[in-house]
Amino acid sequence: MTKHLMLAAATLLFTLPAFADDEYDHYKGEPSKTLEQAVANFSEYNNRLEQVLAGDLTPEAMSEVHQLTYTLENALGKLDHELEDIAERLEKVHKASEHAAPDTVKEQGAVYLEKSRSIIR
Repeated sequence: MTKHLMLAAATLLFTLPAFADDEYDHYKGEPSKTLEQAVANFSEYNNRLEQVLAGDLTPEAMSEVHQLTYTLENALGKLDHELEDIAERLEKVHKASEHAAPDTVKEQGAVYLEKSRSIIR
């Protein structure tokens, strides 16, 4: 093979998988744009997953599990982000209480409680 032909073959070999990925449309799952939506999706889709897992894992069931996991991953991603924010708010409350800063305790404490109560009451 000539150098140019080898280069063309190598280029084709490495670009074909990229074209195949563009044509394959992945299921995106339900979005979790807010904390409340993430909690609702997490609860609902865990219940759906539990129901599927209780039965036979047929090819159709496996496809359903695959699709459910996209929504669950979206919910967990949002929950992870929100839990980090909740933890940071609590740390602000903690530090403000050490420094006798009632305005910060009240303000950050209210946000902390509102967000944390979205997860558990």
